[in-house]
Amino acid sequence: MYINLRDSYQLASKLTYKRIKNAFKIYRSFQKARKSKNPEIEGLPISLSIEPTTACNLRCPECPSGLRSFTRPTGRLQLDLYKKVIDELKDTLFYLILYFQGEPYLHQQFLELVQYAAEQNIYTATSTNAHFLDDELAKKTVESGLDRLIISIDGATQETYEAYRKTGKLEKVLEGTRNILKWKKALNSPTPNVVWQFLVVKPNEHEIPEIKRMARKYGVDQVAFKTAQIYDFENGNELIPTNLKYSRYKPENNGKWSLKHQIDDECWKMWHSAVITWDGKVVPCCFDKDAQYVMGQMSENSFKDIWNSESYRDFRKTLLDDRNSIEMCRNCTEGGKVWV
Repeated sequence: MYINLRDSYQLASKLTYKRIKNAFKIYRSFQKARKSKNPEIEGLPISLSIEPTTACNLRCPECPSGLRSFTRPTGRLQLDLYKKVIDELKDTLFYLILYFQGEPYLHQQFLELVQYAAEQNIYTATSTNAHFLDDELAKKTVESGLDRLIISIDGATQETYEAYRKTGKLEKVLEGTRNILKWKKALNSPTPNVVWQFLVVKPNEHEIPEIKRMARKYGVDQVAFKTAQIYDFENGNELIPTNLKYSRYKPENNGKWSLKHQIDDECWKMWHSAVITWDGKVVPCCFDKDAQYVMGQMSENSFKDIWNSESYRDFRKTLLDDRNSIEMCRNCTEGGKVWV
């Protein structure tokens, strides 16, 4: 894994005694749970994903937002709900992902969300298709205190890019990148760390060398080649790349496909992180895109009460006993990025 030292320093600067102590509690309780199969937990999550909106301007074929296939409603996060979460967790939380489903910049107060967390010295990251990063918004993004900006760029040519990013324009992505990098330089700002994320699928895998060259030309901080989650992978899929280095799946002798990695009856994510949807539902993992496993509702309870609730405990217990019985875990592929 490529390590950006400046970004690592930025992350380390968010650590405090309370956050380190909390992280130790979480790690210790996870290690105990692995051995004892007892789902008891100490501490609060060190990482959190909060969803600004489920709305998106593109129509990507393996994305619920792009397919408009959610069973849950589309909407946007309310500022008071967001502040309630941050105010409760600010002493222990040090990594915040302002993204789950949808395009974050479609939320009109998105940069207010970033700034509020940044003021609490919480590391902030987001992922965008960069179509809205005009000059003014790029400047405001740099000024907001955002620590990491992941820009999805899934093709080196328009033809390849739109094969997956339906209705998208590659030039808008490049323009957004230029604007962000221009204002980082103009404002002499070390942040955000700009990451080009390339979702590797069969139609674009031949452009990997060109994307590396373009990244050097534009001067982005990092490039991440992300493997694609395929919903119907067992019989193969036209999106699975031929270079299996960039695939989450492998072919079997019987003509079927399977996950590369074994699914063990444990999961670090269930101890160190959680996801909150735009309407305040707490779900255990970013693989729960349709919020099928709701642990609680932030409009009704504190996060701490939900985190330590019987429903969350039962979910962790099921995971420790038989993770394969949880539907979203059957297609879990942690470690889906290759950094350069």
